[in-house]
Amino acid sequence: MKTNQTQTAVIVIPTYNEIDNIGKMLDYLFTKTFPYIHQKKTNQQDWNMKVLVVDGNSPDGTGKLVTQKAKKYKEIYLYTETSKDGIGAAYLKGFKYAMSKLKADVVFEFDGDFQHPPETIPVMLQAIEDGYDYVIGSRKIKGGSNPKGWGFKRVFFSEVGGLVARLIMFFPFKNFFKVTDPTTGLKVTRVKGILDQLDMDYSHLYSKSFGYKLELLFNTLKLKPKFKEIPLKFQVRTAGESKIQTQTAKDIFRVVFLLRWHDDFTQKFLKFGTIGGFGFLINFFGLKIFSSLYKKMQFQIGLINFLANATASEIAIISNFIGNNLWTFAKQKITSSTQILSKFVAFNLSSIVGGILVPSFIIGLGTQFLGDQYKTILLFLAVFGFTVPYNWFIYNKVIWKKKKA
Repeated sequence: MKTNQTQTAVIVIPTYNEIDNIGKMLDYLFTKTFPYIHQKKTNQQDWNMKVLVVDGNSPDGTGKLVTQKAKKYKEIYLYTETSKDGIGAAYLKGFKYAMSKLKADVVFEFDGDFQHPPETIPVMLQAIEDGYDYVIGSRKIKGGSNPKGWGFKRVFFSEVGGLVARLIMFFPFKNFFKVTDPTTGLKVTRVKGILDQLDMDYSHLYSKSFGYKLELLFNTLKLKPKFKEIPLKFQVRTAGESKIQTQTAKDIFRVVFLLRWHDDFTQKFLKFGTIGGFGFLINFFGLKIFSSLYKKMQFQIGLINFLANATASEIAIISNFIGNNLWTFAKQKITSSTQILSKFVAFNLSSIVGGILVPSFIIGLGTQFLGDQYKTILLFLAVFGFTVPYNWFIYNKVIWKKKKA
């Protein structure tokens, strides 16, 4: 995406007692990084580069130093927090200010201690020019790395902790494979259609500490932006105190669990599982009841169990339809009598394959060759190996499919 129209990029940097770092960072950005961008060494877009420092009213004079630098470099802005609400809140305050006051087109999440190399900024802007909406720095891809000065404990936490966070938040979906470094703090986000759609109320954050990184990542990816990772060579902090706290690992795992637990997909699947579990009990006991009744008909055992499971499955299907319509898919609930009838017919027809024919065929054929004693095992295999995933797909894509806005 190449255009000559000037766009505004705001780099948001939260600070607290960063007087030893922030001055050097601002000098570097305005004397080296931004001139490099303006000379179009790599970037085709005309960028209006701004820096917004969100300071937690630092007692060491960080805010005063930023004010002094603002007299030298006109595109420096200072937002002084009236209350210290955590690093996640600082970023959200900065994002909101950047969008409303500075008219940002893209917003960076950036550290002021040189752990995020300023050289990554033009690379990330290039990705934005190429049409990406959300670009993050990754230490895990080719060209990225952790600092050589890190000890075993820090490396272990980064590698194993990052993998566990990815598993909890994204597995088995595509974002598990797309996102390699979920705890990174280096990000740039397009405002229109992405950042302006996020909740900027920091009181809604699950964490006031580093868990915010995972929450912003998770919620941004839910908006389905065009996403890219760029290599990040993470650096060792040379001055000031690290913002990482002893409870950081616990905080991160608590946040990723809450994100996955409260996610719409998870809640819907849990409801689907509950309704399906109740339907399975109906199917399970119904099979036993109807099997004993049909044995009086003097049929082959395979045919008896086929008919018994078909009857029990139909009762379970009716129960599943009612339960899912009222609870699991309440947001897409079918209300009109005409729709209920047509959808139930469609539901029943689709369930003939997934809920009756295939499981009954598996149970009937299996018991015919293996014996009646394997009936229950074959029922479990049929239901959980085929019926459950089949029904989940049909329910979401056909019966209760969301209407496009």
